Amino acid sequence: MAAKKTTADESATAVSTARAGDLAVRTGEDPWTEEEVAAARSALTAEADRLGAEIAASEAAIAGLMRDSGDGAGDDQADTGSKNVTREHEMALASNAREMLYQTERALRRLEAGTYGLCETCGNAIGKARMQAFPRATLCVDCKQKQERRP
Repeated sequence: MAAKKTTADESATAVSTARAGDLAVRTGEDPWTEEEVAAARSALTAEADRLGAEIAASEAAIAGLMRDSGDGAGDDQADTGSKNVTREHEMALASNAREMLYQTERALRRLEAGTYGLCETCGNAIGKARMQAFPRATLCVDCKQKQERRP
């Protein structure tokens, strides 16, 4: 079953119900300004566009590699192995780009919904500085550290 794909433009043009000053910040941090929110939205939209182009390029490369995989006449085992490694590498790159695109679009939706900057585990503010450094963050530092320590 294929998941519905949303484009960065669809996410970025959604009607915003949240105002910049309503976004979560940690104690002692200045509230988000409209300019900071616009910069975050712009950076996320540009990242989504870049990832979309990267996915399209990877899918085209994979299609070409799949087409060529049937034409192995005369290839020795090393050539066949090399083609397989290249194909697997392209598939891994495409998969990683798809996951990053999903996270980026999710961050755009959270920005529009006013939940941007809230930890999805504990509900506390993630921190404006962390969000500016890693705009796709969904966990505060404490929850992220707990997640990474799990076996």
